Amino acid sequence: MRPNVKMWIVVLGLAVAAAGCGAPPKADIDAAKAALDQATSAGAGEYAADSLKAVQDAQAALDAELKAQEGKWFASYDKAKELAAAAKTAGEKAVADAAAGKEKAKADATAAIEEAKTLLTEAQALLDKAPKGKGTAADIEAMKGDLTSAGTSITDAEAALAADRFVDARAKAESAKAAATTVKTAIETAMAAKKG
Repeated sequence: MRPNVKMWIVVLGLAVAAAGCGAPPKADIDAAKAALDQATSAGAGEYAADSLKAVQDAQAALDAELKAQEGKWFASYDKAKELAAAAKTAGEKAVADAAAGKEKAKADATAAIEEAKTLLTEAQALLDKAPKGKGTAADIEAMKGDLTSAGTSITDAEAALAADRFVDARAKAESAKAAATTVKTAIETAMAAKKG
């Protein structure tokens, strides 16, 4: 072979090797990571868990693809670019889903607090009319204590709502509802028995 042909083969081989050793798509990878971080800080873990899992799975697939390309002579980052775009899209969806989930949780907590207040008022009114007689004083005191606890739970629920802890607010309101309902039912049962 002539020296020029050998030189061109070497140059061509180096050009192919250089082209194959492309760098990972840093901007795409950073955008995917930023989308995951935004989804997490938007509360997707609490308000859109399935969407957050989808982002985490997409990020894991991207990381696995980057790792697979790492040791190759002729690394190709086309699939990594696709996976990064998918992770970014999933992250954006998780942020939107978290916002929607947060609004729903806020509405649910607000409704639960209002229901708890109504039930507490009804139970307190019934307790004032509860049949009093031999052996009922201790029961009435216990019910008063339950209603006081329910009132405290409502106050705690309102504080949690004001602090944007909607899941906690709803749980406290549900607890108050359950306590007020138990007292209300017990009094109604006693009143019905007294009539009969």
